Amino acid sequence: MMSEWLRKCPLIAILRGITPAEVEAIFGALLAAGICIAEIPLNSPEPLRSIRLAAELFGDKMLIGAGTVIYPSQVAEVHAAGGRLIVTPHADPEIVREGKRLKMIVVPGIGTATEAFSVLRAGADRLKLFPADVSGPRMLTALRAVLPTGTKIIPVGGIDETTIMAWRDAGADAFGIGSALYKPGKTAAEVEDTAMRLITLLRN
Repeated sequence: MMSEWLRKCPLIAILRGITPAEVEAIFGALLAAGICIAEIPLNSPEPLRSIRLAAELFGDKMLIGAGTVIYPSQVAEVHAAGGRLIVTPHADPEIVREGKRLKMIVVPGIGTATEAFSVLRAGADRLKLFPADVSGPRMLTALRAVLPTGTKIIPVGGIDETTIMAWRDAGADAFGIGSALYKPGKTAAEVEDTAMRLITLLRN
């Protein structure tokens, strides 16, 4: 259950651009800081190889999967690589149903109430509000007013140390952190430091 992982830490690391050679160090840094959910976008270099390696090394301690999943056929590929999480940038009920068929956790991207209801009916575990920096926290508040009670929404896009508290105050259930946490060229030490600062902010 994703809720169990999010109780440990409400941050989801989005590691766009990570290479297989970086996996051990970067995932180790995330875990040391307290982050236990990470996605490797499928438009990264050799993403399935990185997911497989991450799952082998950290799969017993972290929820690991793929982001930027845009085709239903990719779901089985991620599953075969050991991924247990599917995150999409868009609302595709077919991807949600395929992920649930394989007993994976699926978080589709949505931008409107119409999209949200369509993927919830398909069985989505959480909703990814994307791009969050375009819609803003007021969009989250508006969606909460119409979606079923208990619907969990995760803003993704532009979340960093200057914006995360506004999203928390608006009622975000978790936070997808991308380039503010990791981008190609960042060292494991830098990733760990950023992660710890974000976690400290949320605890205050």
